[in-house]
Amino acid sequence: MERLGRKPDPDKAPLEQYHFPTEVQVAFFVHSMLPDRWDGASGSYLGKDWSALSTLLEVYEIEEKQITVLFIKQIDLHYSAYTNDKLEKERKAKEVRTSGSAPKPPRTIKNYGKK
Repeated sequence: MERLGRKPDPDKAPLEQYHFPTEVQVAFFVHSMLPDRWDGASGSYLGKDWSALSTLLEVYEIEEKQITVLFIKQIDLHYSAYTNDKLEKERKAKEVRTSGSAPKPPRTIKNYGKK
């Protein structure tokens, strides 16, 4: 930023996990441990598989289960939207790349007078 002639603004810096309360940090950790679910036909991201949640909460001895689940759900909503938006942009970019090339003209076979 010094090269641009201005000082960095801490208010505009992206948040790191240590900026959040402990409960939110725990929620990020548990969310990362849950397996992802994908739609096999379309390749869309469906979110996290919540079936392992109670086991993770017990194994890591998380006391504030309700608040942790609330934060995990919020994280999952944002993460799912972000992931699906990213996939959609990649699909559109791929379509543009493949449709951007000019179609090949039909191949013509010349007879040159032969019968």
